[in-house]
Amino acid sequence: MNLSIISECKIGEGTIIHNFVNLYGCSIGENSMIGSFVEIQKGVVVGNLVKIQSHSFICEGVEIEDEVFVGHHVVFTNDKYPKAAKNGKLVGSDDWTMQNTLVKKGASIGSNATILPGITIGEGAVVGAGSVVVRDVKAHSVVVGNPATEIHI
Repeated sequence: MNLSIISECKIGEGTIIHNFVNLYGCSIGENSMIGSFVEIQKGVVVGNLVKIQSHSFICEGVEIEDEVFVGHHVVFTNDKYPKAAKNGKLVGSDDWTMQNTLVKKGASIGSNATILPGITIGEGAVVGAGSVVVRDVKAHSVVVGNPATEIHI
């Protein structure tokens, strides 16, 4: 039983997609794994050998390079100033500015992390569980907390 919505996506050979997943207009590389209850929006690019755990949300404007780990319930955002309505009407696609986010090769993002828009997470970096990332993360560094701050271990 596969109760997923997969619309207009490019999915690489060997990639495993679990049940209850919403994918639309995205590209996922080879030999990756998408866990249950994940949503990946249009324009998102996911590399090869990427593991995205259950209940994560990857919004438009996000690029995830190869060999990245995304833990359970990680949330990416793409608008620094979200609003529901403007001038008495629901906000439409012309009423906000998307900001892109890049997760570089080999990075790991712990469960329940929130990634604000316009961020680059460097190659091999680690984002601790529950962290709120508000600024770029240097390559091979470890960040934790709210706001996420580099620690030395």
